Amino acid sequence: MSTEAVDTAELLTNAKTALERYLEVNVDDDGALTFRHSDVPCAVQAVRLAEGLTVLSLTCVVAWDLPDDPALAVAAAERAGQGLFGTLGVVHTETGLDVTLRYAFPAEGMDPTPLGTLLMLVVSTASRLRTDLLAMLEER
Repeated sequence: MSTEAVDTAELLTNAKTALERYLEVNVDDDGALTFRHSDVPCAVQAVRLAEGLTVLSLTCVVAWDLPDDPALAVAAAERAGQGLFGTLGVVHTETGLDVTLRYAFPAEGMDPTPLGTLLMLVVSTASRLRTDLLAMLEER
């Protein structure tokens, strides 16, 4: 029987190998992987939910401190409905809107090539969304 620490460490090592085919990846003190795709900062963490079920959680910060404009929130919500990979979050803060894209999935046993493809699908979606939201702001 493996331990949670071993399971999560192995999964993060596999994810790092998969991502390094495309990006420069850093390992934080807590073991999380961090990287940037275009101007989008992202983090990957691993959590074992149960024996045999270890998941990767990818969080991308799409945009921050956007004007708190209802049209932007609606545009983000519409894009969220179009995406197959990830859950889009819009948070209203004192300084405006923050937009994140999160995706969690069971990844135990995945080979680096398909794992990298899946992670990059989510990350590229976050980058496209950032580009679209910033373009909307420029049009105003």
